[in-house]
Amino acid sequence: MAARGLLCFMAPLVIMAVEVCLLRGAQAKTHRGDIEVLKQLKDAVDPASVTPGSCLASWDFAYDPCDSLFSDRFTCGFRCDSIGSNRITEIALDQAGYSSASLSAVHWSHLPLLQSLDLSGNSFSGPIPAAYSLSNLTRLSLSRNFFSGSIPASLGPSLPGLHELFLDNNAIDGAIPETLNSLTSLVRLELQANKLAGAVPELASLRALSYLDLSDNALSGSIPSLLPPYLVQISMRNNLIEGTVPPTVQSLTYLQVLDLSHNRLSGPVPSVLFTHPSLQQLTLSFNGFDSIEAPNSLMAMQASELIAADLSNNRIRGFLPMFMSLLPKLSALSMENNLMSGMIPTEYAIRAAIPGPGVAQLGRLLLGGNYLFGPIPGPFLGMSADSVVNVSLADNCLYRCPGSFFFCQGATQKSLMECKRFGPIIP
Repeated sequence: MAARGLLCFMAPLVIMAVEVCLLRGAQAKTHRGDIEVLKQLKDAVDPASVTPGSCLASWDFAYDPCDSLFSDRFTCGFRCDSIGSNRITEIALDQAGYSSASLSAVHWSHLPLLQSLDLSGNSFSGPIPAAYSLSNLTRLSLSRNFFSGSIPASLGPSLPGLHELFLDNNAIDGAIPETLNSLTSLVRLELQANKLAGAVPELASLRALSYLDLSDNALSGSIPSLLPPYLVQISMRNNLIEGTVPPTVQSLTYLQVLDLSHNRLSGPVPSVLFTHPSLQQLTLSFNGFDSIEAPNSLMAMQASELIAADLSNNRIRGFLPMFMSLLPKLSALSMENNLMSGMIPTEYAIRAAIPGPGVAQLGRLLLGGNYLFGPIPGPFLGMSADSVVNVSLADNCLYRCPGSFFFCQGATQKSLMECKRFGPIIP
């Protein structure tokens, strides 16, 4: 009787436990629409590119994706919401060389909780995937693939919460759509290494933007006078951009890196770049600049944050600017392959060989390929070849600069006839 009573008492508890387990199992099931998107993605990929051990190779839809995540059935490639809804919140495929002629059959909009989509480092081709109407998407990375066609004008308005957009290293062409200004939460925009053409649009509405990389394209026109105010890094190198550096760059008070090299910029290098309140790295090499504007405020020069300046391979004439030796944090200066003449200021040599207190050592000073003449400044003569300082005075008009000095090596000095075109030569 006692045993029968205990059995009668335990039976409801067993039934309740089974119901709880079944309820938990029901709650754990991945949303049907999300499973369909995962299936569409796998079906769109060329099976020959799915290698053993890759994420997609493990996807077995005989099992529930979110229930089986990180098991041998679904080892990787996505994440699910951890608070119980079991909706897909992230797709991040491994860089396994997946290929597909098009991903247009994938209905990304059926993943309403998707926050990050990363297909980078594979061999996908075709148009940019239509990952639109995803209000929760904060990161879209399609880098290092073979996507082609233009950037859809609808991309900006349809992804209002996007923080990071990586479309770099593809074959995308056409113009940069001005509708990207709709991405008012965007922090990072990387479009480098594509085939983009046309003018750089004004992107001043992107007030959260910190990093902008448009390098290695075929962009033309001038640099917009209005730029996002909180930019930390601007890279537009290796394009067809013309004109001058707009003076409004001075108002970008958070800017630390500016790379405009390998373009068609001309005119003077503006003085504001040397007294900028935050700029640390300035690269203007391989352009057509013809002069350097000197700052007129000693206080502004002493407050300069500039650490490295590369003005090489331009058409800059005149004497080496004396104010460069007054920039307290400058430790790397390249003025190679310009048309500069005159004597080397002793202040340059002092900064390289024996810098005083409160100023950085000019550890990299490249002045080769100019028309500099006169005696070698004394502080240089005391430096040895094993010095940590990298100095180059080769290919100038310095006839007291024999190859026995390490800083004269690399190329012979110019001929006397060539040097005379640039003024008197001091033997």
